[in-house]
Amino acid sequence: METVDKLCYENRAQQLGHRYICGCDEVGRGPLAGPVVCASVILPLDDIIFGIDDSKKLSAKKRKTLSEIIKNKAISYKISFKSEKIVDEINILNATKRAMEECINGMDVKPDFALIDAVTGLDLVCDSQSIIGGDAKSYLIGAASILAKVARDEYMENIDSAYSQYGFAKHKGYGTKEHMEALRKYGPCEIHRKSFLKFLEK
Repeated sequence: METVDKLCYENRAQQLGHRYICGCDEVGRGPLAGPVVCASVILPLDDIIFGIDDSKKLSAKKRKTLSEIIKNKAISYKISFKSEKIVDEINILNATKRAMEECINGMDVKPDFALIDAVTGLDLVCDSQSIIGGDAKSYLIGAASILAKVARDEYMENIDSAYSQYGFAKHKGYGTKEHMEALRKYGPCEIHRKSFLKFLEK
């Protein structure tokens, strides 16, 4: 789907009188280690950034390039990290919700409408719409997914040197064969989500 075809939700929100529309998405609900990361972003809708898509469909190089363009053009954006300890304490869904609320409610420019990828039941400063698969359907959610993905990947790459035996820079904490082998050999480290590792007890 072309970038210009992903504006139907944004256009509908504008038609309802909303001016500052933000997209919000999360990255990192599935990994065995590291934080869940959410991003929210308000972009001008009369100056489209071409190439925005679901971050999983883009190369790392393309994501980084787009992330910088998004930040430069954004009316406002915010990125929120919730650590593996918070994930273990309140579970991954609640950690994601907390990060999304922090992102949307904490923006310098307050949105009056939020487009959110899949998650519902948030306590927000504005009205919102949850869209299943929104990162591939909505321009603004796609932009938020890119910001979140780049931020989380950079975090995992930076922390890799402290836990080099696990290969975090390569797999970003997901349960790859390499990661599983390292877990069985070395056991979990400080940034592993203990609630996700119950299979190791078997």
